[in-house]
Amino acid sequence: KVVPPHHKSMSTYYVTLCNALIVYQAWQDVGLPLSTTSNEACKMYDALLTQLVSFSNDQSLGGIEGCISRLQVADPDFVMGQVIVNGLELIGTARSVFLDEELNSAVKRMVDLSKTQVICGRELLHVQALEMFAKGSFPKACEIWEKILVDHPTDMLALKLAHDSYFYLGHPQQIRDSIARVLPHWTPQIPHYGFLKGMYSFGLVETNFYDLAEKVAKEGLALNPNDAWSVHSIAHVHEMRAEPDSGLKFMKQTENDWKDCDLLACHNYWHWALCHIEKGEYEAALTLYDMSPSCMKSASMLDIVDTSSMLYRLQMEGINVDSRWKELIRVTKLHAKDHILIFNDAHVLMSFLGAKDVETTNQLISSLQEVAQTPGENYQHRMAQDLGLPICQAMIEFANGNYSQTVNLLNPIRYQIQNIGGSNAQRDLFNQLLIHAAIRSESRFHQKLARCLLVEREAFRPNSLLTQRLIRKTAAVHNMD
Repeated sequence: KVVPPHHKSMSTYYVTLCNALIVYQAWQDVGLPLSTTSNEACKMYDALLTQLVSFSNDQSLGGIEGCISRLQVADPDFVMGQVIVNGLELIGTARSVFLDEELNSAVKRMVDLSKTQVICGRELLHVQALEMFAKGSFPKACEIWEKILVDHPTDMLALKLAHDSYFYLGHPQQIRDSIARVLPHWTPQIPHYGFLKGMYSFGLVETNFYDLAEKVAKEGLALNPNDAWSVHSIAHVHEMRAEPDSGLKFMKQTENDWKDCDLLACHNYWHWALCHIEKGEYEAALTLYDMSPSCMKSASMLDIVDTSSMLYRLQMEGINVDSRWKELIRVTKLHAKDHILIFNDAHVLMSFLGAKDVETTNQLISSLQEVAQTPGENYQHRMAQDLGLPICQAMIEFANGNYSQTVNLLNPIRYQIQNIGGSNAQRDLFNQLLIHAAIRSESRFHQKLARCLLVEREAFRPNSLLTQRLIRKTAAVHNMD
């Protein structure tokens, strides 16, 4: 029995080995029928799915844009084609149906087609889930994708979109368990099998099973060395264990395997830079920043978030990055009123504050206040009042030197910040912000709180060089033993 390479797509596997069997029939045979008469549309759907799970813009497949064009020409009314095209756009969280009429029209057309075309129940559920996601109802979208996976556990599109949505919801157990539930139904003979390892590993690392997470990710890399998500998961393991030297060694050794996965490469370089920041090697982090793929070119929201996060961390460490903020804001200003994710809002705000752009800062806050008062089922908008606005206001207070007020805003919600999404490593920025503010506060209580927070941090992440620097800083500023 021939086993397909795990980085290859369904269409590559079947076309190569079974030329007599068209791709349309291949999808039927694995229990995931696609309602189109176009074999080309099926091939392009599969090519897009392969690029989605591999975080690549694979020119050998025609690239994402090329595949989208070919799919739409082959069958412009292919419902699942509309689902994956819109899904790719929406899951990137850089565009919103509330602000982008072109995207809103595309989603409406997808829904309308699902009502006029003869499609199967699984495909209809896909449309419903994506419609919910577009409206900001992420929990309901995940419920529908999970419903698909009960009957179709090998539906990678449902699995991947749910995986990413749980990440945006800050639900690490669901990230882990959504993969655990379907793993027994997969075999190495099923294309994309190897990518499940990285996805499962990420859920494990986010729920603090570091040893198992590393083991599973390495199993994924043994199947497919180019799996950037498995590399990313191991980078998280080293970050959470405070092992910067091991992290640096691993990222350097594997760089050639993942650097061309351009949808995730910048994020992996961000992890690499975090190792340098942990060690206090700020120039090395900045050099990596300048050399790595730039969000100025990609305009990807993940790249924007990573760039903002790294510069903000360096700034808290006392490094002057003013010129870089002024460059970054040219991209981030476009997202001042998005409010797709509170997580994104907080990160673009960092760039406005870094560039000292008061006008755009006020635009973000005022528009966030507006959506916080808007009724409806948009999950992120519902969080704006209790989480989004306090987090953003805390960063504004910190930028203005009002450190006590920063602590007063952040400390009461520190255990709820997980709900804005992102990873433990990404959200650690807010832990650091609270500690820096407490150290600088004039309140004696806050100064004692800083010491308590650092003891807590050392217990969870022993031997962290960054934590030790902050402990020394606290002692020096307040003459504490």
